[in-house]
Amino acid sequence: MNPASDRPDDTPSDPPTVRRATPEDADEIAANNVAMARETEDKELDADRIRRGVQAALTRAELAADYWVVERNGRVVAQTMTTREWSDWRDGWFWWIQSVYVAPEARRTGLFRKIYDTIVAAARERGDVIGIRLYVERDNAGAQRTYENLGMTRTGYDLYEVDWSS
Repeated sequence: MNPASDRPDDTPSDPPTVRRATPEDADEIAANNVAMARETEDKELDADRIRRGVQAALTRAELAADYWVVERNGRVVAQTMTTREWSDWRDGWFWWIQSVYVAPEARRTGLFRKIYDTIVAAARERGDVIGIRLYVERDNAGAQRTYENLGMTRTGYDLYEVDWSS
């Protein structure tokens, strides 16, 4: 049995569907974000805070954020968030990919490529998006290979921050 779906492991599953997330997806997205932080950064995040943050991204247009999900058998099995950054140098928007998560049992099955291709198509369709960016943990070699296989290239920038959230 597959405990996530209560279906036998050899039961064919519905084809995955990529879509923009809705507020009804907030709990699943928040739970996945908690799992991702635990797995990739060994961080325990406050589940209530994450849920509020996800809900805000899904309901407040001024945050310039969209969640994208891959749904299969009525369950979110992959997700990412895009945010937008204006480039005055290039007179256009960069879309940033953030919070990438694919459920362990769904990894290496092409789901991130599906979600990435959907995001790229949506960005190109707008006409004012000039590129896609993301940041990745320095030690996450698997994710880096995935992004390079999609045609993304490492930039000459390092990321710096001041974080008052904790």
